[in-house]
Amino acid sequence: MTEMTDYPLSGIRVVDFTQVMMGPSATQMLGDLGADVIKVERPESGDLSRSTFGARDEKDSNNPIFYSLNRNKRSIVLDARKDEAKDVIYKLVAKSDVVVSNFRPGVMDRMGFSYETLSEINPRIIFASGSGFGPTGPFSHKGGQDVLAQAITGVLERRSDPSVARSIYPTAVCDYAAGMHLVQGILAAIIARTKTGKGQKVEVSLYNSMLDMQMQEAACQMQTGEEINWAAMPLTGVFDTQDGAIVVVGAFKKFPLRDICKAFAIEDLSPRFPDYESQRQNKADIQEKFQEACLTNVSDHWIRRLEELDLLCSKVGSLTEALANGQTEENEMITELDHPLHGRIRIVSSPIKFSDMPFRVRMCAPRLGEHTDEILAELGIEPDSLG
Repeated sequence: MTEMTDYPLSGIRVVDFTQVMMGPSATQMLGDLGADVIKVERPESGDLSRSTFGARDEKDSNNPIFYSLNRNKRSIVLDARKDEAKDVIYKLVAKSDVVVSNFRPGVMDRMGFSYETLSEINPRIIFASGSGFGPTGPFSHKGGQDVLAQAITGVLERRSDPSVARSIYPTAVCDYAAGMHLVQGILAAIIARTKTGKGQKVEVSLYNSMLDMQMQEAACQMQTGEEINWAAMPLTGVFDTQDGAIVVVGAFKKFPLRDICKAFAIEDLSPRFPDYESQRQNKADIQEKFQEACLTNVSDHWIRRLEELDLLCSKVGSLTEALANGQTEENEMITELDHPLHGRIRIVSSPIKFSDMPFRVRMCAPRLGEHTDEILAELGIEPDSLG
């Protein structure tokens, strides 16, 4: 069994003020990599995701939303409005490496935990923060929320076709992207500290992460005025079949239109539409013919014919199907563990695989304040001294 000392971040302590998704997804990955993540939570309610979608017990960890984001962490409950609790946090920071938060800009300062204050206590501290739109600027006052970031950065406006209704992306893509950027920034700051001996600020935002995710499209728009939309490619689309739907990507081949028509057993349209521009201008007519063909048979039939011609394609499946399919099992992307109160639970595993460091859940998501006395003892503080 791999021991804690074998993990890349063994010996790194993280003071985690984060909640909901962006921050917790980042600190969970740090915990997966071996860091001692101490989750600082408010009394009574704790992290907001403890009670997301009506948890059975908001003070506990029996909420799939919460336990999907908070494994490999310890929880301490502190009322940061009280001076004695602030003193505990200052002592914790003095013995830690990283402080992570995802409050609105200015909240950590008002709580008494600004970078300037904490770096005086510990010059090696890395002060990592994630926000909605950045610490300054016209949107800095707005709450950091995934859908708002989709709207303001143009993601929600960009669709496969103007006739398609605007739609909110159903997964928290902005939160996750920013969370992973936060991890990257923290790891880079840890490496930099080995050279300088000093900590520094690390800042990410939903806004910046979503602009960065559109780097190709943004570069084309700024340099040429041309709009690049991968979902609007004329030979790419989602088509209903007799028993579901398939997706076809008509790219990365010399004559994709000819081959798609052959797979669908329809007239070869490539002489009429020989290049990308003619295909783009006639997308509706081309895809109507694809759709008519698809409705004459089942998904497996069309996937087989498309793959015989080495065309990129797939059945459109559900999350339930994805969790149950053989690739998920082969990639070891589901972990089962015994929760001390709630029995056997299943969670998504780490997406990063190491040859010499198997993924392991050292701790289930903590109950609210589960480790308060333990952490105070490590700091030499009597629990009763907090009142």
